[in-house]
Amino acid sequence: MTNFQSFYGIVTMIEDFLIDQTAGKDGCYKLISVEDGNGSLVNFVVEPCTYFVNQEIVTAGDMVTGFYDADAPVPLIFPPQFRAIVIAKDSNFANVKVAHFNNELVSSDNTLKLNIAPYTQILLRNGQPFTKNPANRNLIVIYGPTTRSIPAQTTPYKIIVLC
Repeated sequence: MTNFQSFYGIVTMIEDFLIDQTAGKDGCYKLISVEDGNGSLVNFVVEPCTYFVNQEIVTAGDMVTGFYDADAPVPLIFPPQFRAIVIAKDSNFANVKVAHFNNELVSSDNTLKLNIAPYTQILLRNGQPFTKNPANRNLIVIYGPTTRSIPAQTTPYKIIVLC
């Protein structure tokens, strides 16, 4: 089970991140710097497999949330540098949660419970339908309003299964 954490802020810089020029990877990796408004800064390494919610293009000045594995090894540098698993551009119409959801579809941090409706899209990262039960998996959940209960409950618009 992945220990997903997030960092929210404004994109201050995007630049190419050199991995290995000789292996044909030049230009395939990016470094996105994000500042939270309180002076905290994080650099996200964006790989070809990093999932961008709704395939949105991110530019400097955008508000984003970067999700990463808090248990993955990271270099001891400042600002901290994390491998981005998911990047979500801020939206007034939808929220994004990346977490492991148990057999009752409650997130690992116990803050969100999913109530799947017939119209909820359940997809793989590549956009193809996921036909099994999404319980007990790492999920990207795109949702709107929630209840004020603990955990909050929602009927998601879309679920992306991270196989």
